[in-house]
Amino acid sequence: MEADVLVDLKQIEKTYFRGKEQVKVLSGLDMEIKRGDFLALMGPSGSGKSTLLNLLGGLDSPTAGSLIIEGDHIERMSRAQLTRWRARHVGFIFQFYNLMPVLTTQRNVELPLLLTKLSKKQRRQHVDTALQLVGLQDRAGHYPSELSGGQEQRVAIARAIVSDPTLLLCDEPTGDLDRQTADEILQLLRQLNEQQNKTIIMVTHDPIAAEHAKRTLNLNKGALQS
Repeated sequence: MEADVLVDLKQIEKTYFRGKEQVKVLSGLDMEIKRGDFLALMGPSGSGKSTLLNLLGGLDSPTAGSLIIEGDHIERMSRAQLTRWRARHVGFIFQFYNLMPVLTTQRNVELPLLLTKLSKKQRRQHVDTALQLVGLQDRAGHYPSELSGGQEQRVAIARAIVSDPTLLLCDEPTGDLDRQTADEILQLLRQLNEQQNKTIIMVTHDPIAAEHAKRTLNLNKGALQS
């Protein structure tokens, strides 16, 4: 694998069973993603986008094929190994934020760090840096109910980047936002990509959102199309 290739998928297949029926979601998929890329994944519902994102994030395992990220063969890992690998390498950003309503902004962002060996002071420093990057230092003590939708998504982004992950995986990150707020979130993702060199993979149905990425790939019936 080339030095600047971060993600290398070879002949990835994913099959599910509905009763006795076999459903092939991904079929012989090959893909390389270079470090610092910003990739938009598009395609119709049921094309395998979310399945692929789950495989890249170590939330699921392929039925067949090779899945190498940062030199690690994650298709060979046990569940416990995948849990540790995710904590080190992956930040997730979802459509509906998934914030804890009883926790402040600061505590929500700190959650991934509770799995690390960082001291309380070190965790606070990481949280302060992440909130500064998303422009929410002044909302550290606010609860999700006191924030706008755009601010909640910024908190979710801060939570995703607080551990300095290798990959940012975004599943329809602007799907619940109005156009202006969505554009602000997409601009923030571009800044993280261009200024922090974050590698971002974003699933979206929105062609305007896809324009913010460096390149777009389309999934159709489990196969990639340029």
